[in-house]
Amino acid sequence: MKQQTVFNEAQLHVLELASHIKTTKGLENLKDQLAEYYARKVDEDMERLWQTGAWNEQTLEELRHAHLRTPYKR
Repeated sequence: MKQQTVFNEAQLHVLELASHIKTTKGLENLKDQLAEYYARKVDEDMERLWQTGAWNEQTLEELRHAHLRTPYKR
């Protein structure tokens, strides 16, 4: 039996926008706009973390010395 894909409102909107793109340049422009949007969201979220104290110099220092690599079995 085939599964049906259900899109949310945002996905449907992006699909509608994408249906009007006719060139590679248009696709690149859309990708750039989406990347800028998510970069702004990350900046806003990081600013909020700094303002609330959830992220600070100590957090950065701990992260700097953290060893987060995935251990692989040999």
